[in-house]
Amino acid sequence: MTSSPAHIAFITSPLESEHVERMRAAAPAGVDIIFAPDLLPMTRYVGDHKGRDSFRRTGAQERRWREALGRATILWDFPTGAEDERGLALAPNVRWVQTTSSGVGQQVHSFGLAPTDLIVTTARGVHADALAEFAFLVMLGHVKDLPRLQRDQQAHRWERYCGGELSGKTVAIVGAGKVGARIAALARVFDMSVTAVVNNPSPARSAELFTTDIYGQTDLHKALASADYVVLCTPHTPQTERMIDRTAFAAMKPGAVLINIARGQVVDEAALIAALSSGQIAFAGLDVAAVEPLPPGSPLWSMPNVLISPHSASTAPSENGKIVDIFIENLGHYVAGQTEKMINVLDKARMY
Repeated sequence: MTSSPAHIAFITSPLESEHVERMRAAAPAGVDIIFAPDLLPMTRYVGDHKGRDSFRRTGAQERRWREALGRATILWDFPTGAEDERGLALAPNVRWVQTTSSGVGQQVHSFGLAPTDLIVTTARGVHADALAEFAFLVMLGHVKDLPRLQRDQQAHRWERYCGGELSGKTVAIVGAGKVGARIAALARVFDMSVTAVVNNPSPARSAELFTTDIYGQTDLHKALASADYVVLCTPHTPQTERMIDRTAFAAMKPGAVLINIARGQVVDEAALIAALSSGQIAFAGLDVAAVEPLPPGSPLWSMPNVLISPHSASTAPSENGKIVDIFIENLGHYVAGQTEKMINVLDKARMY
């Protein structure tokens, strides 16, 4: 007689089959991993965790979906449609969720899961390289005046000019976690000065981030005042909601560049548009928006000094493999009852 598995992990968002096989090969005894691709939407691109909006399950598929959720004790991602099902209402036995995003604090709170003993592990650090590269895409595109080169090429115009350089410039990194640390390391390669804004500034943190100056949140405006480039990497929490507002823009060096790879809600968009229009901010590279997708009527779409990325700067072909690595490591600890050894555990109170 076959005994029931002690742990049932249900994959609730699209994932390549080769990664599922890696999970199964590494899973300790007593772990059953459920993967039913026909219950998940087709992907739109490599690393898509949401899938096509048009996807609908048949009645039979929906019954299988709900049955699997009801049996699961572990989830790979919060289930599709969870926003309408109050989080884990269909998965009462789940005690651990591995998410595919880093910034899930707001989602966990909206589901009412913050006060529970549910373990949530995130993809923190997985996207550091890709996001840092996007930040330097914006910085290099601005300092070398890429729009001018594109205009001149389209006009078949050969007209020499003097571009700029990143060497000697200052980048202020707001929220210097793993993404911020990667940006700081690359900034040093370009011989830039690094200023960081962190929760707990200290000489040790300054050394980790290669900073010239390090500030706490209360000194945000002081950090902004000296920066040629401001990169937002901070989590979205009540404390960071619209922290980059009219007074923050006024504190920035005239002609500074803003790069937002955090969350759109960290920036007051009306104040951003005003700062871009006045020239207080020379350029903005935005991977996120307060409302996503960015509404068609937003002035940001047509502003010549704005680069819009559709929340895709973090996506790379290596992404799912790295998240699976986190899951496999944590699965061993979880099954062994060593939850204190699990990595990337969300602090639900702090929301990151």
